[in-house]
Amino acid sequence: MTTLTAPAMATRSNDSIFRIALISTGGTIEKTYDELGGVLSNKLSVLDMLLATLELRGVAIDRVPLMNKDSLDMSESDHDLIADTAELMSRNHDGVVIVHGTDRLAKTGDRIHERLEGKGGARKAIVLTGAMRPYEMRRTDATQNVTEALVAVQLLAPGVYVAMHNRVLQFPGVAKDPKQGTFVRVGG
Repeated sequence: MTTLTAPAMATRSNDSIFRIALISTGGTIEKTYDELGGVLSNKLSVLDMLLATLELRGVAIDRVPLMNKDSLDMSESDHDLIADTAELMSRNHDGVVIVHGTDRLAKTGDRIHERLEGKGGARKAIVLTGAMRPYEMRRTDATQNVTEALVAVQLLAPGVYVAMHNRVLQFPGVAKDPKQGTFVRVGG
């Protein structure tokens, strides 16, 4: 048995169940193709199908279907609702994963970080993730990103993070880089 003891890692025993609240808010990851209209839209959640393809030993996932919106359509009150829900879920779970649209993911991550900083900081790891290509597409990054977020939330110290494309970045100081199609560290 290997125990991770680095400052940025959490510890737990191998035989305990890790309880994760998975908050879904929509975004590209959950877009489905409407054959009649010829468009991708947020009509129904595909996360349950995605999760069913994963072997999730040692975790219990509580799904929290908060909303199903393209993040470009999110209002300030939507960002507040996500932040409030993440804080609430972190009280009764070992970690929180938020599936979110990538266009406004950094705004929500910053909002959660700001809210929790004002209350002494995050007490659990809260990990945001999303996808640049919908789950329904052949070359999707959705499965990889959700898997990475589910692993990251179990290993990271308390804080707010984004996990995508084989990287984990901590808020604040995270932004989407549309040219690279991923998230990067900014300023400092």
